[in-house]
Amino acid sequence: MTQTTDQPLARVRDAVRRTAELTRGRVASGTGHNDADDTEGTIGTDGAIGFDPLPLLAALDRAGARVAAIGQVAGIIHGSAELTGDLDLLWDGSAAQAAAVAAALAAVGGMLVEDDGTMVPPTAAAMRRPKWDYVTPTAGGDLCTPELPWGALDVAAFLARAEQAEGLDGTTMHFLRRTDLVAMRRAVGRPKDLRRADELDRLAAAETAEKEGKKGKAD
Repeated sequence: MTQTTDQPLARVRDAVRRTAELTRGRVASGTGHNDADDTEGTIGTDGAIGFDPLPLLAALDRAGARVAAIGQVAGIIHGSAELTGDLDLLWDGSAAQAAAVAAALAAVGGMLVEDDGTMVPPTAAAMRRPKWDYVTPTAGGDLCTPELPWGALDVAAFLARAEQAEGLDGTTMHFLRRTDLVAMRRAVGRPKDLRRADELDRLAAAETAEKEGKKGKAD
């Protein structure tokens, strides 16, 4: 079901603004999202400088690509206060979607990144891998499919039931459900993942308490 609300996009816009304030004047150090500290995360890397995931998310929507935000951008959409410097994405890896994802990346000047740092143009043929690193002028991160080994996690099911919200500007954004994002966080288990999973659980508990309070007043 698609929600028509600007709140998810507004949360991302606010995070972009706060990230710009935090990194204003920061000198690039040559670090990327793969160099991120397991506690601090990518907010401490060069990826946070000029970080804005919205151009790529909008391009994916225009291209008809069904790609869900995972990682901390999804956390921000669900209300997390922590900032990030990367946009991790999950898509189904199918031939039908490969062309759309490649077109969206190309539209914003994106490139795929080999393990040795070589840049590869995004094409439908090149997309057929379980995982790529990617970069665009305003965001980079992991581009994953369910074919990547995910342990006990059924990420294909996560993707199938991902939420979507249509902003007031008409952009539709896909993102993991909060419970699935928490499960993914706890499975990875790094300090930042566990901290952010705890935060999302606290937010969920607070929302439940608020709803029960309102229901009690109505009764």
